[in-house]
Amino acid sequence: MRIFLIGFMGCGKSTMGRSLASMLNLTFIDLDTFIEGKYFKTVPQIFAEEGESEFRKKEHKALEEVALFDDVIVATGGGAPCFFDNVEVMNNAGYCIFLDVATESLVKRLIHSKTERPLIKGKSPDELKTFIDALMQKRRPFYEKAKYILKGIELHAADVIAVVKN
Repeated sequence: MRIFLIGFMGCGKSTMGRSLASMLNLTFIDLDTFIEGKYFKTVPQIFAEEGESEFRKKEHKALEEVALFDDVIVATGGGAPCFFDNVEVMNNAGYCIFLDVATESLVKRLIHSKTERPLIKGKSPDELKTFIDALMQKRRPFYEKAKYILKGIELHAADVIAVVKN
């Protein structure tokens, strides 16, 4: 079984992925962490030293690699579905699930996030909402190519399990 979780930053891909992996006895893979281990650089370092285009090539290659693994749950970065044929790779390899969380929830989560996210650093709640709305408008068409869409304010592991068990 392969489950791919996609969606905007802060939607809960990694948290949900870890929980699901534990519940379903699968291996959890955070795609960004996988890339960092493969190239011995952080994602911000790759962006700074090689640019976004090179990062996206590395990301695509890593995605194709993990799409061959068995019994995994993969949390992608928020931008991963928007490049190359990444959504098709995930749809063809297993369950690609878009975690579609309301903007208001994303703002609350990201404002209080302990993870440093360069794209949103220093933004006020209003600026963050505007940023999310604008970027989501660009990304939504890619996210919605996923075979499965879970929509809500708060999504739970049981919601994903219901998708893969049916």
